Amino acid sequence: MTELCLEYGYTSLNHVGEELCGDNVECCTSGDYTTLVLADGLGSGVKANILSKLTSKILCTMISNGIDMEECVETMLQTLPVCKERGLAYSTFSVIHLNTHGEGYLLEFDNPQAIYWHNGCCADFERTRMRICDKDVYKSDLHLCDGDMVIVMSDGTVHAGVGMILNFGWPRNEIMEHLNRAVKPTMSARAVACLLDSACNDLYLDRPGDDTTVAAIKIRKRLNVNIMVGPPVDKAKDAYYVGEFMKGEGKKVVCGGTSSQIVARCLDTPLRTSFDFLDKDVPPIGFIKGIDLTTEGVLTLRRLLQLSHKYISTSDLTPKTFAKQDGASLLANILFEEATHITFFVGQNVNIAHQGLEIDNTVKMKLVEHISANLRAMGKIVTVNYD
Repeated sequence: MTELCLEYGYTSLNHVGEELCGDNVECCTSGDYTTLVLADGLGSGVKANILSKLTSKILCTMISNGIDMEECVETMLQTLPVCKERGLAYSTFSVIHLNTHGEGYLLEFDNPQAIYWHNGCCADFERTRMRICDKDVYKSDLHLCDGDMVIVMSDGTVHAGVGMILNFGWPRNEIMEHLNRAVKPTMSARAVACLLDSACNDLYLDRPGDDTTVAAIKIRKRLNVNIMVGPPVDKAKDAYYVGEFMKGEGKKVVCGGTSSQIVARCLDTPLRTSFDFLDKDVPPIGFIKGIDLTTEGVLTLRRLLQLSHKYISTSDLTPKTFAKQDGASLLANILFEEATHITFFVGQNVNIAHQGLEIDNTVKMKLVEHISANLRAMGKIVTVNYD
């Protein structure tokens, strides 16, 4: 049976002129379940930021610890103050509680209705109204299958363009039509969230009139990626090292010229090198039969680290899929968009060609360390083996 995994991601736009976002997303994993909470504080600025953080943190902690759903919501609604002028709670919220089999529930309180992405198009969830503390809270039972997504959002999405490009904002049904056109099945949850938030920013003409946050959670097949960086200290262990690297299903990536030569020799297959500089700052890639991607080492990893910083930023609106064909962009697509479980094989042998240059094992290991930290921040399962 194919193992399924959950991935999540979100992007936020701050109200123009505000340093802090009035929306907040909290996500945690406990056992087989992942809990994601998107909270929207009333108004914008510091007060909205504090209240949305309070809401998301309390709800995420309680629900992930197995406390009864209605008790969690009741506690939250009793905790939140109510605006005297408008009679509204100071924070609204959407909660997704889901396991890796696609079973769980969705709770919604005054946020725009969540969107269900299934079989390549958007749909609505069946909702049950619950009356808790004199408030209407909606519950949906979740039964997701491979490739399905749940997309939640703050009301900045449906208000996008008000008084600018659109007179009455961006209706939810039109948002769904946009997602139907733009979302590709291969996109990660983070890429979809960024795509929708970027469209909202365009409607706001880069000056959001409201805090705007989109979060998504996706169920997908597990994909293992093994990445070899550098040769082992003991040359006699080359064959064993490559054998461990090649074990198991999934994609195989080799970074570094010496590493590529070792792998090609142990696999008894030629190493071919491209002479096309698709990016002047990233060396060309190579080709080894049985290896999904072969790149240069330290320079490519440096660019990969730069790309990872942009990828994990919740305010960066550049596309999360990389169209360029240089080694760093190809590797970024594999690690950031495709992989769920990543294993680094880091060899610590000193490369004679690097002597006298600002490239040594310390630099290589620091790059792997920082890239691994950013991958974990994306929710990836990362293992680093040193030899």
